[in-house]
Amino acid sequence: MNLSFSKTYLCVFVILLFSTSALYALQAEEAKGDTTDVANKILLDRIMVVGAPVWVTQIPGAASYISSDQLQKQGYTDINRVLRSVSGVNLQEEDGFGLRPNIGLRGAGVERSTKINLMEDGILAAPAPYSAPAAYYFPNIARMSSVEVRKGSSQIKYGPNTTGGAINLISTPIPAELSARVELSAGERNANKFYANFGNTHKNFGYLIEGLHLGNDGFKQLDNGGDTGFSIRDIQAKFMLRTNTDASVYQRVDFKFGYNDQVSNETYVGLTREDFKQTPYRRYAGTQADKINTEHTQFMARHFALFSDNLDLTTTFYRNDFSRNWYKLQTVNGSALTGVFINPSLNAEALAILRGADSEENALRLRANDRTYYTQGIESILGVNFLTGNLANQVELGIRLHQDQEDRFQFEDGYRMQNGNMILTNPGTPGTQANRIGEATALSVYLQNKFRSENWTFTPGIRFENIWFTDRNFGSQDLARTGINQVSNEYTITEFMPGFGLTYQLTDSFTLISGIHRGFSPPSPGSSSDTRSEHSVNYELGFRNANHLIQIELIGFFNNYSNLLGSDLAAGGGGGTTAQFNAGKVHVSGIELTVNADISEIAELSRISIPFSMNYTFTNAVFQTDFQSSFGPWGTVSKGDEIPFIPRHQLNAAIGFGLGDFSAYFNSVFSPVMRTIAGSGKADPTFSTDKYFLLDVSADYTVTSYLNVFVNIRNILDHSYIVSDRPAGVRPGLPRTLMGGLRFTI
Repeated sequence: MNLSFSKTYLCVFVILLFSTSALYALQAEEAKGDTTDVANKILLDRIMVVGAPVWVTQIPGAASYISSDQLQKQGYTDINRVLRSVSGVNLQEEDGFGLRPNIGLRGAGVERSTKINLMEDGILAAPAPYSAPAAYYFPNIARMSSVEVRKGSSQIKYGPNTTGGAINLISTPIPAELSARVELSAGERNANKFYANFGNTHKNFGYLIEGLHLGNDGFKQLDNGGDTGFSIRDIQAKFMLRTNTDASVYQRVDFKFGYNDQVSNETYVGLTREDFKQTPYRRYAGTQADKINTEHTQFMARHFALFSDNLDLTTTFYRNDFSRNWYKLQTVNGSALTGVFINPSLNAEALAILRGADSEENALRLRANDRTYYTQGIESILGVNFLTGNLANQVELGIRLHQDQEDRFQFEDGYRMQNGNMILTNPGTPGTQANRIGEATALSVYLQNKFRSENWTFTPGIRFENIWFTDRNFGSQDLARTGINQVSNEYTITEFMPGFGLTYQLTDSFTLISGIHRGFSPPSPGSSSDTRSEHSVNYELGFRNANHLIQIELIGFFNNYSNLLGSDLAAGGGGGTTAQFNAGKVHVSGIELTVNADISEIAELSRISIPFSMNYTFTNAVFQTDFQSSFGPWGTVSKGDEIPFIPRHQLNAAIGFGLGDFSAYFNSVFSPVMRTIAGSGKADPTFSTDKYFLLDVSADYTVTSYLNVFVNIRNILDHSYIVSDRPAGVRPGLPRTLMGGLRFTI
């Protein structure tokens, strides 16, 4: 809802009072230690969710860290392929390139990544994470330096979603000295990538300028020809100012500016299963006009003050703006696309038009899903370290005032099909299909303390979320939004989410891990009045063993939902209202296993390196109640049915080989059949994905200290397979794709 001025100013006043009072109270403290090193470490702790590879930290819960070296060796531009190296991650592929990923953690649901906290440099990155959490924008992994994932009780400080976990993408940092990198690559289907950065730090000032372009003509063959690929531009600039290291209060200010745009010739329409068997990469003539255009800008200003080695304050202002218009086929002959593909024999005429048969006027309706978003906020984190006897305390107190909005102003055009070409017959009027605004304002507070005593680490914490929602529907007649026909829905949600993690270091290398915390996700504006928040109690227990030869993490988890929320997203096969609905009790249990080792060190081979990694996930996600849902992938649910798109088994294994200036990396993925509609027993082959085994290969050779040449082959076995049957029709994974290029570094 729209906050009254008094409520808004009260929230702002609380944050300002928190920040300024801490500043004045702490200014008397004397700076200690090596200021720059201490400041850099603490600042990373405030903006990163892991902070360093998990094996060298005492994190009270499951955590994963993907380093810049690993990202560079694999050369992935698809976040789906990157995250397959992390156990407990559930993925539903859609376009083969990972442009709009569907990511879940520990069975929390994958639809447009609505149930995870998606962040870039510690700041929420979804277009409107409270009012419209579907992530139609996702930061480009090709410009990131590392990726962090936190699950379980260790991520209670990140919100609003506290069930599955948090994914934090760390962008390229400002370099400590003059440096530059340029990468050029090209490949099949006119695939191309250009990346460059340039930066330096001199005394008290640092900067980084970064540019990225990605392009591809697409691997699907459109009837009558046409582009099915994409083009992305991404520009980033960072600036840093800091005081001298001998200042009584060390301070640092960072600014980040970003611009991103994308044109993607992508559709929501797949294929019938019979057509997939014949031509898995075909795209129907009825999708020839489908295209999404997006534009994203971001701004961040972060102030860090180190009053002593034990006292610090980090305050961040942020603003993101995002607009997108996905112009795509909505109906054929008045029939919803989902129904056409579920029963193709009963919709033969509509299917023939999709394939290019001549039609009457307005037989094809295309909707311009025109939406704009903004996200803005201010966050302060106070860190205090102190001793109580032999008990070390690391306290964090964070407070955030956040606002976001989704504005829908949509329309539909009518087309007819003639000789395989679509001809516009009835232009629509903007605002006549959706004319509404959903907004959220949230005040969040968390308090966490990490107690350390000898081999024990106990980390209790609590999170508070107070959210004001509003949904204003102006209707199809009030295009000027005068409010004459406005229908409003306003409500407030207040939640407390406690949790704790406990670790015990049995030996120098072996650590036991356990935790319990409360999970929560809010219903978005537009949901019905009886829709409740998502609640769960989540448990985890396991161990971590790490030495210089091998690192193993094994964790079991159990998420006990008292109410699971479903989302009516077109991307998930629903109606596209984005309203959420109750799904009742659900149990999600599983095991996560991660192994990292260097075989050459184990075998005492001195001239070569053979790094090996493997992760396995078992997940059992089961409804505990009977209910009827209009959401296609769920439908009529009976107790004991499994949640769709959550595979029971997942396995990823990788091995590398390095000798001198040459290295190669092999990454394999096994995914079993996934059911695509709720059910039990053996998955129905008409409502399931394919099982598949994928092998990716990367190799590089260092010519000089400045020049590196590389080649990447995705799906080298050229296996064609179904990754999804939603939103409408089955969809293929990426076929074999070869790319090669040069990397210059100074």
